[in-house]
Amino acid sequence: MRKSDLNQSRGATSRTARDINRRLVLNVIRKHQPISRADIARHTHLQRSTVSTITEELIAERWVTRGAFGDLPRGRKPTFMHFNGARAGIIGIDLQPSLTTLVLADLEVRILAQETIHLSPGTGQFVPNLCEQVCRLIKSHPHIACEGIGVTLPGRIDPTTDGLVFAPNLKCGMMDLKNPLAVATGLPVELENDANACALAERWSGAHLEEVRNLVAITISEGIEFGMILNGQLVRGSTGLAGEFGHFVIQENGPLCSCGRKGCLGAFASNAAAIRFFCEATSSHQVRIAPPTFDELLRLADEGDRNACDSLNCMAHYLGMSAAIIATGLAPDVIVLVGAATRAWKQIGPIITAMVKKHSVTGVNPRIVPAGPEMRLRGAVALITQRHFGAIQTC
Repeated sequence: MRKSDLNQSRGATSRTARDINRRLVLNVIRKHQPISRADIARHTHLQRSTVSTITEELIAERWVTRGAFGDLPRGRKPTFMHFNGARAGIIGIDLQPSLTTLVLADLEVRILAQETIHLSPGTGQFVPNLCEQVCRLIKSHPHIACEGIGVTLPGRIDPTTDGLVFAPNLKCGMMDLKNPLAVATGLPVELENDANACALAERWSGAHLEEVRNLVAITISEGIEFGMILNGQLVRGSTGLAGEFGHFVIQENGPLCSCGRKGCLGAFASNAAAIRFFCEATSSHQVRIAPPTFDELLRLADEGDRNACDSLNCMAHYLGMSAAIIATGLAPDVIVLVGAATRAWKQIGPIITAMVKKHSVTGVNPRIVPAGPEMRLRGAVALITQRHFGAIQTC
């Protein structure tokens, strides 16, 4: 049972009830289309007259379109409703230390255009360059009305100021990203930690996961990030810093982490860690001009390179340890791993699963789900679409 904090509560108005009912109807149409008004009423437990009023409003606003008539042996034939995913566009931005990806997507997260920026966020030119490229992307598709801009990044956001409060991998300090983008485009901008956004995206549009109320997403890149939906609520904490398990020290005087400390979990379970394992294994008998990129490491492993395979196995061992910590401490139903490493899932997946079974002392064995790096872009788009489909509460 969840206790309500009446000190933080406000009385509901008739407008609140209308908004809730509207979101219920719109979400049911999106999930179950094509669907009749009668079936919408059954799914939502709303009066048929209420459903008819709401669907007419949604049709007038182009959120919903009428489809074919259904067949009934007698009586009035039902009209099937369809969600109009092409009604508007959303700019999704996945901001990473060395590469930023921009997409223009529709409301059903179909990618309409994609661009990249090969520029570090720590440079002074990054924000003006990003604003310019976003504006250019919008102008190149004048027939699409944009709803807003969603940005995911490997860092934590202050929920009161929307400013970066912790992003050691970006090396950009307290960068203001929201206000410049909003001023340049005139659109609402939502910023979120990439793991939080991935958890939201998986909850909204993941296969068979929309009813899951306890889910953790682990994003893997230069570091590892954790996003938690527990009891149906996105957990951010009062400072926005909840979920930084990647900077928990597991080995004193271990390898240096991007946060400046030594031996953090992320220094063992990230892409950067796998590259370090490979370089350590090859340094004694092989001269390399430069460390491989993570994509190159994956290719070498796919070609059967023993050192590359061993490096990924070592990384998977610590990812499994990370997932076991989550399984023991939070008991989620699902853990989603997001990143390029999942391209080697046949190799690393069994190691991660075995580690969870071995070290989860409570006996909780959550479902382990792999997802590629494109999940971050789906998460960026979800930051905007969730405003229409019933936003998940945060705590």
